[in-house]
Amino acid sequence: MKKIFLVALLLFFSSTGCDQQVDNVVDNKEKVSLETNIKVIYEGNVDAKVQLIMYESLTCGHCANFHKNVYPDIKKEFIDKGLVKIEFRNFPLDLAAFNASKVAHCQNDGKSNILHFLYENQKEWVRGNTIEDINKNLKNLVNSKNIGIDFDKCINDKEIEDHVLNDRISGVKKFNIQATPTLIINDEKFDKPLNYNNIKKTLEKLI
Repeated sequence: MKKIFLVALLLFFSSTGCDQQVDNVVDNKEKVSLETNIKVIYEGNVDAKVQLIMYESLTCGHCANFHKNVYPDIKKEFIDKGLVKIEFRNFPLDLAAFNASKVAHCQNDGKSNILHFLYENQKEWVRGNTIEDINKNLKNLVNSKNIGIDFDKCINDKEIEDHVLNDRISGVKKFNIQATPTLIINDEKFDKPLNYNNIKKTLEKLI
């Protein structure tokens, strides 16, 4: 394995929760390709006045809660009306989340369907004592729902791997991301609790 990937894996195994702060171990990114053909997962009007970036980890319970209880209202009231664009960025906190992120990008169509699916079913695959257990759960879930991807090919795709790691690198370097979920609004870190009312008030001021 290349050096940056080994360093990243050490970080993944040392991080245990969504809110735990993580060390910046991504200063040396020379072994990760900065140019990939992997599309960013996003929803909304690309020319919207308000641009959101959500850094999240697919094994993070708080991230799953955001997708279930907060995001639907944001989508209905702002994104579907063309007022806001959101990008979902990868910030995996463990190896299981790293692999799941690669699955989310596997079709490389820029759509969020698989990402939402993984969060909706998080409790079904984020269980077990080892990464092998979780990978097996994840693979079984993907295959049982017939979402049209090759699991093994996805998690071994070097270009997708680089894309996921680049998201994490840029999140630390540009926004000092230390936990998930973290919301960026027009290049500013949102520092209030991530509930719909707080986000709504901020978005309404910017539109």
